[in-house]
Amino acid sequence: MRHLKRYIGRSVWEAILTVLLVIVALDVIAGLVDELGDLQSDYTFSKAAIYIALKIPSSVYEFLPLSSLVGCLIGLGVHASSSELVVMRAAGVSINQIIWAVFRPVFIFIILGALIGEYVAPYSNQYAESQRALALGHQRALESDRGVWNREGNEFMHFNAVLPNGKLFGVTRFRFDDDGELSQARFAESAIYQGDYWFEQNVKVTHFNSDGIEMESQPNGMWRSEVSPSLLNVLVPSPEDLPMQKLYNYASYLSKQNLDASEHRLVFWQKALQPLATLSLVMIAISFILGPLRQVTMGFRVFIGVIVGLIFQMSQKLLGPSSIIWGFSPVVAVCVPILMCFMVGVVLVRRSQ
Repeated sequence: MRHLKRYIGRSVWEAILTVLLVIVALDVIAGLVDELGDLQSDYTFSKAAIYIALKIPSSVYEFLPLSSLVGCLIGLGVHASSSELVVMRAAGVSINQIIWAVFRPVFIFIILGALIGEYVAPYSNQYAESQRALALGHQRALESDRGVWNREGNEFMHFNAVLPNGKLFGVTRFRFDDDGELSQARFAESAIYQGDYWFEQNVKVTHFNSDGIEMESQPNGMWRSEVSPSLLNVLVPSPEDLPMQKLYNYASYLSKQNLDASEHRLVFWQKALQPLATLSLVMIAISFILGPLRQVTMGFRVFIGVIVGLIFQMSQKLLGPSSIIWGFSPVVAVCVPILMCFMVGVVLVRRSQ
């Protein structure tokens, strides 16, 4: 029995790995083609290729559930097409033993995916986005279509690029008085964090007063602010690019400030329950091979797997925003598609026994 488990597990492992590599390769090609439209003198093809390469861990994490579904359909389907599953059943191998043999390699992918999603993808994504923004230039806020906005009191600030080491590029700050009128606009090409303040370089300041507009240039300046590199590491990336620990901490911070934290909580639960989502899709794949897809062609199995994976992703994307709009728990929005897949899989497996 041990050799049979290894035999099934190796087939499933190789199939999932192959499907994952194909999907990620297609995503890389599509991303690289999309970046060609932004190429310029400072943002060359090599920099675009590096940017796409740094996004690969995120693609691996994102497509792992779909790859597990299609890979299990292919890997286990090979044994079904050659009637090996029938021989195994006739030899006394139970369906539960076959399911466990399939789940074993999937657990390895789940663990690897969780490590990539928590410790690799968030930081590679932030570095990639900062380097891309740095290469595309340091325009002022109103001239730039990228970067991040933040507010602190009566001051609105925009950063074109944020490096993980605490360095900013393209810092624009708009200061308003108590009457809500613009009093000063300040632009710095870069700013370096010095522990309790930011050291600005190549500063241009515009003063708005009753006598008119005054402009001045400064080689450097000092900017004291509550904004710190640790805060920017949460503000700059989208919630999908944050690790679960930072998502949870930032959601708790927003709740204490009586601010809306539903989006961050939703993404947190999507990441936390992704292993269960992957297992539910694998359960669907096993039930299909043992049931309705036992004698169909390999191409049809791949087609069904892609359709089921897309339906699963669409249901999560529809229920997620619905939980934010209607105010029900994001846990419910994430769990409903997972439970539905498990239930359908269990029912089909029981019918095949």
